[in-house]
Amino acid sequence: MILAAGRGERMRPLTDTTPKPLLEVGGKPLIVWHIENLARAEIRELVINHAHLGKQIEDFLGDGSRYNVSIHYSPEAEALETAGGIANALPLLGGAPFLVVNGDVFCDFDYTQLSGEALQMDQQLACLVMVDNPPHHPTGDFFLDGTKIRAQGMPLLTFSGIGLYRPELFSAIPRGTKAKLAPLLREAMDCGKVGGMHHHGRWVDVGTPQRLAELELEIREN
Repeated sequence: MILAAGRGERMRPLTDTTPKPLLEVGGKPLIVWHIENLARAEIRELVINHAHLGKQIEDFLGDGSRYNVSIHYSPEAEALETAGGIANALPLLGGAPFLVVNGDVFCDFDYTQLSGEALQMDQQLACLVMVDNPPHHPTGDFFLDGTKIRAQGMPLLTFSGIGLYRPELFSAIPRGTKAKLAPLLREAMDCGKVGGMHHHGRWVDVGTPQRLAELELEIREN
């Protein structure tokens, strides 16, 4: 699942007329970078949620066939937050563990590293990809203790927005209601049910026009 329902307030005025996942960098929309990366990992059944200017996303991507993937959409009348959006899409995601990617990050993560096996030990509910803290988020989010993630500990790393989840994590959220992801994760962490890994490659939270411009320059130069 690619999360694409956010309004992108920090990206205004760019997102007044264009949904954030369709903002271009390196000659193609952010969401297309994700789709191509997922397809390279043989992940071809995709669900995309949307709210703000969502029809533009559907019109641009269509059924996904030109990217050699199959796309289903989970529209939201208003953005339901991360956990709410995932819970709303559960009928499309099925009963097996599924991957979720924030649509507004740029990352060279190899998705073949995340498979259902990552959740087998201790029947974990989630496996999160963590990254080094970027300058705009120096305090981090969670502590990676070996292969376990804990809510407390040092040093804290930043959650990349990429994770593998069991549907049970979201089963108590009524469809169509807003819900944040962090409280669910912290509760699961307290039970030792969240694993993780540290991605040392390229990762950018493309959350502002300045970061988008900086990433564009980096891609051009490289």
